[in-house]
Formats: sequence, structure tokens, C-alpha cells
Amino acid sequence: MNKKWLGYALLAFALTGCATAAEKSKWVGTWSSSVQEVEADLVPDGFSKPDDTTIRQLVHVSIGGEKIRIRISNAFAGRNETLQISAVNVALCKERDQIVKETLTPVTFFGETSVRVPNGLMFVSDPIDFELPAGADVAVTMHVVNAPRTISGHRSARGEYVFLKKGNHLDAEAMPEAAVGKEWYYLGGMDVLATETSSAIICLGDSITDGKGSTEGKNIRWPDLLAARLRDNPKTAELGMMNHGIGGNSLWSGGIGQVALQRLERDILSQPGTEWLIVMEGINDLGNGGRASDVIKSYQQIIARARDCGMRVYGVTILPCGTSFYDRGAMEEERQKVNEWIRTSGAFDEVLDWDAIVRDPENPRNLLAAADSGDHLHLSDKGYEMLANSVDLKLFEK
Repeated sequence: MNKKWLGYALLAFALTGCATAAEKSKWVGTWSSSVQEVEADLVPDGFSKPDDTTIRQLVHVSIGGEKIRIRISNAFAGRNETLQISAVNVALCKERDQIVKETLTPVTFFGETSVRVPNGLMFVSDPIDFELPAGADVAVTMHVVNAPRTISGHRSARGEYVFLKKGNHLDAEAMPEAAVGKEWYYLGGMDVLATETSSAIICLGDSITDGKGSTEGKNIRWPDLLAARLRDNPKTAELGMMNHGIGGNSLWSGGIGQVALQRLERDILSQPGTEWLIVMEGINDLGNGGRASDVIKSYQQIIARARDCGMRVYGVTILPCGTSFYDRGAMEEERQKVNEWIRTSGAFDEVLDWDAIVRDPENPRNLLAAADSGDHLHLSDKGYEMLANSVDLKLFEK
């Protein structure tokens, strides 16, 4: 090739490279929940094994985009138990079980409208062209043909966000006379195709992250409130928020659901586009007689593995729980040991000292009355707002 044509070729290559760089994008989580076993007694009557059932689930997303995908999980099914779904669609939500009909969009997996998810697996859908506004409520509707005996989902949606009805009602604008549930079914997450500068924050936690004590149906857990603040700040408006709190969860042993160290790979390390991890766990370990040393070891494992995946890890001090059912034995002494380590060890990239935000200055082992939901352990709406508002958003600016 002579120099003239070589010059043209190099110019064409350079222009192509610039165009590709300008169009770079990546998948980022906009909503998720930690999948766990959903016990039959939590499910509405007649749906403990939801065969031939339409399930419409409403999710409150953080960031928006023009392409989305969803994740369907059958993680906790018994051996050889396959989740069989005939079809799935998504639509913007009008109110409760009603959708905006003109936004109804089919979801495919491997190019097919139906999907079979073997036991223990999670499948990501094909990319879907869908105009998703930031902070929107989205309805994900699926018709389950055959369900495993054990439901993989999330034990608390913190509101009446799930509607179940026998038969195929996928395209229905509304689902009157549907049974109402407060648990997620099979739905593990929703991602958006975002710009290369976008990324996500994951919140690893227990019932306080899961929002127990907040007004149900309002989406005012502290991650929801923090996500809203991030959206309103131009420098953080592209950051997705994923809530991976499980009520009753522990770090090291015991508790409800798989402990944090067991679920770390599935719930945290495999999530798309994650740049930050906020860790707010440990109170259930200590409240059930666990040792501060084991809580600290758990933090060290989480930090090491998250950093291997390129994440910055922020630690949250354990909140006061004086006069709660956990206020016994060496609980307070062990809590102070953990909090001292979080504050002074330098192990976390940053510390969110939320103990200092919501404790009663006259009795620091107790929550402030305004922040207390009433059980002296979980927070009120005001308490969750105090946590979210205390965060310096510069911690998430690039």
C-alpha cells in the first residue's frame, strides 16, 4: 500500500475509533433485590405453587435509559425443578395493577418469548427497546406455566406491589380481583444500557436496608431516598442504586437467608456496572450472640473481594438498639468494638457514621425518638431520611 492510501486507511481507522468511543455504553443496574427462599406461609392463599398464574410486579427504578433487560432467578428450587414461563412483558405503571397499555413491550430470552430456568440458575433477558424514565415505576408481568415447589424471590417488597391471578392475563391493562402479595417472585433485577460514565451503587444489608419500619408502599427505604438525592445532583444523576438488604440477614452465621458471605458472589460481585458498595450489616450477628471479631472478619472478606472487582467499599457503623429485643448480654459492648474498628481501622474506603446520626445524645445506646420506628431497632420514615440526607454526595462523584 502506498503512503497516500495508508494515510487514508489510518484516517478511516481513527475516525472509526472516535465514533466507537463516543458511542460506548454498558449495562448498569437500576433496580434489584436479593433472591432468597420465599416461604409458603408468606404467599397469598392458593398461590404457594403458582402454576398457570400471571404475576404482575411493580418495581421502582433509579436511573433510566432506552434499553433495559431483566433477570429471572430460580436459585432456590429443588433438584431438577425447572421454572417454566410462557411469556414476560414490561410496561410503565399507571397505578397499582394498572399499566400504561401503549408502553407494553414483550421480553425475550435467547430470542424466544418463553423461557425455562433450571434449578439453581439465573437468566438475563435479551436487550429490550424500552423508554425508561429515571425514578419510574415499572410493571413486569409474567405468566408462569409451571413453578418449583420452592419460590425464589424476596420475602418483602415493603408494599402491595405484586398481583397474582390464575390464567394468562399478560396483556391486561389491569388485573381486577387479583390476589395481592408483598413478596417478589423470581424477579432479581433490572438493568439499563447506560453511558460509559454511568455506574451503580450496591447496598448490602439487613432489614434496616430492606426498609423495615418505613411506611409501606412509599418506596422510602434509605437507598430509595439516597437514589432520589443522587438523581437531583447533576454530577451523580447517572448512578444506579441496587438494594440488597434481607430482613434478618447476618454476615457470619445464622439469621434469615444465606449469610452475606454466602450470597456475596450472586448478590454483589456479579451485579453489572457496580463501582461502590455500601456495607450495613452486623447487628443481627451481635444481637444473636455473635462476636465482634467475626463481624470484623466478615467485613475484611467483603472488602477484599469487592476491591478485586474494582469497587470502592464504604462501611456503616452499627446503629443503637438499646431497649430493643437485642439489648441483652454483651450486645452493646460488642457493638462499640465493631464501630471503633469501622471508624479507626482505615479498612473501608470511607465511613458513614450513621450511629452518630441517629443516636440519642443523652443516651447513646438508644435511637433518637424521632428516628425510632417504635421497636427501638428499626428506623422510622424520619430516621431513614436522616441517614440518606447525611451522605455527602461528593463521595460518589467521579
